[in-house]
Amino acid sequence: MKTLTRRDFLKATLLAGGTAVIAACKPAATATPAATATTAPAAPTLDLPFQIALEAINPLKMVEPVTAEGVFFSGGFGHAYIQYGADLFAKVHPGSKMTVEGIQGVGEKLRPRFVGGNPPDAIDNSGAGNMDMGALFSEGQLLDLAPLMAAPALDTPGKTVSETLFPGSQGSGVINGKQVALNISYSVAGVWYSSTLFQEKGWTYPKTWDEMLSLCETIKSAGIAPWTYQGKYPDYMLWGVVWGLIYKNGGLQPMIDIDNLVDKAWSNPAVVKAIEQIYMLADKGYIMAGTEGLNHTESQAEWLKGKAVFIPCGTWLENEMKTMIPENFNMVLAEAPGEKHGVLAEGGEPFIVPAKAKQTVAGMEFLRCLISKDSAKYFAVNVSAMMPVFGGIEGVKISTGMESAVKVVEACGSDIFPWYRFGGWYSDLNKEAAAKTGDLLTKKITPAQFVEAVQKMADKVKADPEVTKFTRTS
Repeated sequence: MKTLTRRDFLKATLLAGGTAVIAACKPAATATPAATATTAPAAPTLDLPFQIALEAINPLKMVEPVTAEGVFFSGGFGHAYIQYGADLFAKVHPGSKMTVEGIQGVGEKLRPRFVGGNPPDAIDNSGAGNMDMGALFSEGQLLDLAPLMAAPALDTPGKTVSETLFPGSQGSGVINGKQVALNISYSVAGVWYSSTLFQEKGWTYPKTWDEMLSLCETIKSAGIAPWTYQGKYPDYMLWGVVWGLIYKNGGLQPMIDIDNLVDKAWSNPAVVKAIEQIYMLADKGYIMAGTEGLNHTESQAEWLKGKAVFIPCGTWLENEMKTMIPENFNMVLAEAPGEKHGVLAEGGEPFIVPAKAKQTVAGMEFLRCLISKDSAKYFAVNVSAMMPVFGGIEGVKISTGMESAVKVVEACGSDIFPWYRFGGWYSDLNKEAAAKTGDLLTKKITPAQFVEAVQKMADKVKADPEVTKFTRTS
């Protein structure tokens, strides 16, 4: 997988031009053909906030009008941006409609519809309890999105959808060489804290794990809990901290080996050291009391109240908690401390089109509208997060959290690594790793017992002939 380079990222963010208010929120413009030749067919007049080339109006040859069904996870990014995409779909195709239903527990609610052969036309397969992508792929339930990726972009003339997206941002949506999910967000994961608090206390964010432990002792002495995490969902600590530590301890290969079910992959010294490092937070009493009983928003709320200094999360945190952020809190994101740079940054929030849906073309067309530059600007302004679209935050005034995420990615350069794949490929292994992380952070098990238990589950998955196996190389 090609990594988003510093140059690409700077080109994509276009921060140098200042922080003018987003132009895409202006009222309508008229659709115009790309060519001015008198023989070109006239473009219809569309109520859009940008100009659109004639060939970009309906390149997938969707039969119109159509009413399609969308069912989407409502989580940290909220739901308004999906409605914006649906509204854009309706403006590009007058008379057509994409319904927008927001749900929790995607797998529980939608799996029966896949079994029954009547799935929705577009789905955001995210959140706790999402559907197993590996299983869906093995069952032939996922549409190949190659036509979407090759189609003209909605509002970037001369470019296909694929050409408008950050390099590497769609890697997790590829299974066995097929693009079966479209990642509509570009998330950066790491450690969050209040820059205002740090300025008031005279603290400096640690560069090494030993410095982190030293600072934690200082924080604890000041009567504040150094850390909290999303208690009932301890896997936040895995991808928010542990994966960064593994990369800093041993590079990308240990993570690739884990995903590929390589024998004894969890016993790699870099992995063991990372597990031992986060265990120190529990062992030294640096985790906020009662954390394990809280869900993600509850622990994040306690963090915002100043009950803890650090919390792991991705760049959706600001939007998820926007109604509770204190004035002048100034939340910022940092990479996990270590001797080198390294951060998890990749496309996420996978949207899929079921292969057996009634309106598959409409499902893809909705995704083409959703991943447009105009939609990306709405996302940046209203969700305080980034779509992996070049020019997607051009002219946008961004938040402190988003600005810090940009700076982290710039600083890391080529030391950017993707989300681990076993979470989507092997649900049993994912559940075991999350559960044992919770046990580790409450000192119910030791690091050695964690490694033993998770490796045992990995071995079980590998030996199960009923489980389709997948591999990655980067």
